Amino acid sequence: MNQLDQLKQHTTVVADTGNFKQLAQFAPRDATTNPSLILKAVQSADYAPLLADTVAAHRGQPLDAIVDQVLVRFGLEILKVVPGRVSTEVDARLSFDTAATLARARRLMALYEAAGIGRERVLIKIAATWEGIQAAKVLEAEGIHCNLTLLFAFCQAVACGDAGVQLISPFVGRIYDWYKKSAGAAWDETAKAGPNDPGVQSVEAIYKHFKRHGIATEVMGASFRNVGQITALAGCDLLTISPDLLAQLQASDAPLAKRLDADAAKALDLPEVHFDEKAFRWALNEDAMATEKLAEGIRAFAVDAGKLDKMIQEL
Repeated sequence: MNQLDQLKQHTTVVADTGNFKQLAQFAPRDATTNPSLILKAVQSADYAPLLADTVAAHRGQPLDAIVDQVLVRFGLEILKVVPGRVSTEVDARLSFDTAATLARARRLMALYEAAGIGRERVLIKIAATWEGIQAAKVLEAEGIHCNLTLLFAFCQAVACGDAGVQLISPFVGRIYDWYKKSAGAAWDETAKAGPNDPGVQSVEAIYKHFKRHGIATEVMGASFRNVGQITALAGCDLLTISPDLLAQLQASDAPLAKRLDADAAKALDLPEVHFDEKAFRWALNEDAMATEKLAEGIRAFAVDAGKLDKMIQEL
């Protein structure tokens, strides 16, 4: 049994891509997208016609409405391949605007429903800012399930759990990147691999806290740089993985053991914690890595959203 099949015995495997033509070979249950992945896809010859067709069909509508049509079109194609859910992201430029995030999320879901897709098959992806988490709390109460992304800090995860969010995507690789860059020449790749990787440790701490305190929010590790980070989190609720790394897992027959266990976590002596807005903002501020990576991630997604806007305007 290859490593991908072994991983599926312990964890729900999700494909992290806008390239829906690649999906079938890996048989993931769900798929996640983001502005950068959609932008990358529409720049290829395989997907440029889909972009052009969607823009032509909705010409004359406001730009943001056309963008949402494009995102949902990709989501609909992905849902033809995966049996589970697709995550579709709200514009990162709305990350600090609760009301605007709510409006955009409701519109995305309405587009899916108009295409005959039930709410159980869609996750609305929102940056895990305080404002984004409050929007997700309202959406969850309306039956619109959310995937809170750009999650780097423990306080972000706890606030999402308190808000009743369906799923969170703590980022492994970007945490690893920050600590590796910060350490410079002192970084020891071998010593910081697998279970000792700071990104892996962050997800593991969140997972154990959630299971210990009966928090229903699903934990989905994301943003992987290597297979070792993935195998070190075998047993996590879900892992969203790029096609390149899915292929590496599929090509290896090395043994893969379960590392995270919900029952074992329930027996741990972990204090229950909560964060109101003031405590959340202070805890995030005190975590230099999380503060920097959250801001950087929002900026990068906003840049790619702007590039997608420009492509659409030029069609």
